[in-house]
Amino acid sequence: MAGAVTAEDFSYLQLLLKAPSKDAVREVCVHSHRGPSRLLTENTATKFSISSTQAAQLVESLHALSRHVIFHNLTSPEQILALFPESFHSSLKNLITKILLENSPTWRTEALTNQISLPQLKEMDWRVDLVTSSESVSRMAVPTCLLQLKMEDSCCRGDEAVST
Repeated sequence: MAGAVTAEDFSYLQLLLKAPSKDAVREVCVHSHRGPSRLLTENTATKFSISSTQAAQLVESLHALSRHVIFHNLTSPEQILALFPESFHSSLKNLITKILLENSPTWRTEALTNQISLPQLKEMDWRVDLVTSSESVSRMAVPTCLLQLKMEDSCCRGDEAVST
């Protein structure tokens, strides 16, 4: 479950005001969704002229915000803007919201593709057999149910994915 975005996260997001351009903000927002990395942190620190610690906190805060938006299925600007404190810089708030809305469908699809799930039923065939003649009277008129299931395991791709 995605945790709530804290006031501390929003204070780190203010560091985006030090960005040299909107494209730099967009780039760090998009790359931070997958999670913090040393390379992303170093690049962010260099581009924004901030310390590595501040860059790491900024990336982590952006990651938390994007995960929150995806987890809670926030799909309108109003829903995302409502997350921000009133004192937050309005242009930056609008830019972050726009970036999140542009990328959330892709991120949502990635999350669904990468989630762990049980095998899915693809086909089912059944029949009931009834023995009408036999050497043993006890076997006569005893129905037998035959069930054939075709399953697809989402963790496997290709021919091995379907089993009978």
